[in-house]
Amino acid sequence: MIDPRRLRVLRALADHGTVTAAAQALYLSPSAVSQQLAALEAEVGHALLERRGRAVRLTATGTVLAGHAAAVAMQLERAEADLAAVSAGVAGEVSITAFSTAITEVVAPMVAWARDRAPQVSFRVKDGEGRFALRLLADGEADVAVAVENRDTLASGEDSLLREPLYAEPFDAVLPPGHPLAGAKEVGIADLARAAWITPWPGNPVHDVVLRACETAGFQPRVECVSDDFRAVCALVAVGAGVALVPRSALSGLGRTGVIVRPVAGAPSRPVFTAIRRGGQGHPLLRFALEGLREKAADLSERSPGTPTDRSTA
Repeated sequence: MIDPRRLRVLRALADHGTVTAAAQALYLSPSAVSQQLAALEAEVGHALLERRGRAVRLTATGTVLAGHAAAVAMQLERAEADLAAVSAGVAGEVSITAFSTAITEVVAPMVAWARDRAPQVSFRVKDGEGRFALRLLADGEADVAVAVENRDTLASGEDSLLREPLYAEPFDAVLPPGHPLAGAKEVGIADLARAAWITPWPGNPVHDVVLRACETAGFQPRVECVSDDFRAVCALVAVGAGVALVPRSALSGLGRTGVIVRPVAGAPSRPVFTAIRRGGQGHPLLRFALEGLREKAADLSERSPGTPTDRSTA
């Protein structure tokens, strides 16, 4: 009989690539992971790992069994969902991981929404960007992830996660006072080709969106300042250090005195999605949380009109 707990260890090794990383994900010591894998090899009667010095990799048999481990994990998720569905009422705990703007604009309002409707449900919220958020979800450290769709997140957990579009938000141009385009109703990205730019660090999904938008407009932005903090970005724009493209929801919570915010012609947008582990979609707590996230995302769209001109401050 194969111990499903050992299958979980094998799956973690397949997902993370090393014994040390798998141990960290499972909150075990590397020696404990090695012992569990050795016991699993004894149970199945096949070598599951090839050891090359300090490194290991899965054998063909190990790869096959890791695939079954993912299927077993999915079936266990379904079992928990079915058991929860027959329970009376909606009660329990849901863990959500999301990037900071989504926490501010969607997750936190959803928690307040849920408190009025099901006070027996509690939420744990963890700040997590992109691929890291999906890793927390896959490792069982979160029940729901809210992430931005980009090349990194699209490549993560394609087979084991169930995704659903949540909202897409436009980017607005943030300009310093006295900028020649300050009086325009909207700004063309090509009109900013000669400006200095302020962007997030490479690796941040917003950085990728900004660079693609500039490339589509026919130029490479001259990046003078870099920050992942949109409050800092606006502060730098206010003192004339450059211009920026910022997601609209990130601007809504900032005091923007000293900058001009204008909509962008053909504005790029960032698509945001929710993800849960496959097999858990029937769980009433997850359905409840996703319903709340969808409702608050719809509210966000209503709060973000097509033109932010009337909300700009100089």
